[in-house]
Amino acid sequence: MNLLNLLVIMTLQSKALSNEAAYIPPQCYTKTIDSQSRVYNPCFTCHQDSIAPNYNNDADLQQSYAFPEYALTNHWTNLFKDRSQEVAAISDADILAYIRTDNYKLLIDKLSNNAQWDGFVPDCYFNFDAEGFDRDTVGNYTGWRVFAYYPFPGTFWPANGSTDDVLIRLSPEFQQNDSGEFNLQIYKLNLAIVEALIKRQDVAIFPVDERQYGVDLDKNGLVATANKIVYDWAPLQKRYMSYVGKAKQKKLAAGLFPLATEFLHSVRYIDIDKQNNIKMAARMKELRYARKASWRNYGQLEDFALDEIKEADDFPDRLDQVIGDMEHGVSNKHGWILQGFIENAEGDLRPQTYEEHVFCVGCHSTIGATTDGMFAYARKLPGETAWYHWNQKGLKNLPEPVNNEYSLYLEKNGAGDEFRANNEIIEAFFNQDGSLKQDMLNKLHNDISLLLWPSPARALQLNKAYRVIVQEQSFKQGRDATIIPPENVHRKVEEDQTTGIGG
Repeated sequence: MNLLNLLVIMTLQSKALSNEAAYIPPQCYTKTIDSQSRVYNPCFTCHQDSIAPNYNNDADLQQSYAFPEYALTNHWTNLFKDRSQEVAAISDADILAYIRTDNYKLLIDKLSNNAQWDGFVPDCYFNFDAEGFDRDTVGNYTGWRVFAYYPFPGTFWPANGSTDDVLIRLSPEFQQNDSGEFNLQIYKLNLAIVEALIKRQDVAIFPVDERQYGVDLDKNGLVATANKIVYDWAPLQKRYMSYVGKAKQKKLAAGLFPLATEFLHSVRYIDIDKQNNIKMAARMKELRYARKASWRNYGQLEDFALDEIKEADDFPDRLDQVIGDMEHGVSNKHGWILQGFIENAEGDLRPQTYEEHVFCVGCHSTIGATTDGMFAYARKLPGETAWYHWNQKGLKNLPEPVNNEYSLYLEKNGAGDEFRANNEIIEAFFNQDGSLKQDMLNKLHNDISLLLWPSPARALQLNKAYRVIVQEQSFKQGRDATIIPPENVHRKVEEDQTTGIGG
């Protein structure tokens, strides 16, 4: 389908949007000032000074609700519904039976047998070996590799509604030797090189003989044995890096994924094992897919960011227009195509509508926190031992990041979610006067599951609340698993209303 046709579809569909600002997340309507004039800042996690080639530098958005006129009204009306009765009507046994039923394979069967479907057909088996590589039914590599990462603060914690996992796949050239044959060692090295470029730091690897690849991976001036990928990319100073194998000549740059990189992200219900530990449920709420369809260099990305600033200045009330459709996904304008599947009323996965896709764009386009529009890979746990699925090894006893990111989030936000509605975290980590409990912070430094996991009772309630939204098919009004309406959400804000957050 050519760009003109996509634009026509986009234009027709945009007129039918029930929420024309669906790209602005519900969390952006958080009340940051309470009744006692205390100021909270959950905004800093997304809106921050960015690192090139992310030129968004949107830390100023922490200070005001800088919305177009249409978006001054909060259209995420599911936040204002009381679902207490519907949730109470669902038994624990029923919700556990529901979330423990796999709905993924049925999606593959439906799409594979639909001759009219031209979109992405999931091809991951979620069958991971000891190194995180996905294998098909006869043991062949699918190219997908799962990795462990630090969940992004706030909404994305299991304590606030969902478990999830993230997989990456590089294009076939990154998996092959010079002759075009699959080579597992080459694929591992290229994934590590991408990690070094995305994190802009050295990455430890198992010892490899550099002579096989003709590349000085550790930048020590010798082609011998390397134990790490050294990050040293500064073309203006004539310092270069390269991939290995057939991908050796492929374009690379710090902070950018190679062309045709794919991500698969399953968002799931919260299950509980026999020891009352939290784990990922079999049932998926959503399956999210991203593919880097075109390359953007630093200059192009900077020009785009400057154009966005000029557009916002010249036409502050103009809403963003998102190009795409439900079958082929939508563009984030930075080279990525985003596509997703979500539950129908019966719990089977279906393609998202165009409007449901627009929801995805807000976080994966113009915010300062992302790296090349993505979150998880820059947050991957360090080293070769971090390639595993959460159901192989969970969050329990995983130490806090070295920057104490989660402690900082609690301190700045005064809670464990943007809406300050997670009373379980507030009671566990805060004193009556709003100060943090130092003993709990000390424990958090050594075990993030104390913060990121809900209690089994809360997990069941969150599952039930989301199940009600699924039965309603009311995703256009919001996807947050709330039972009673959170108090700290604006129904409407004034033009350029300040948040009270300092510079």
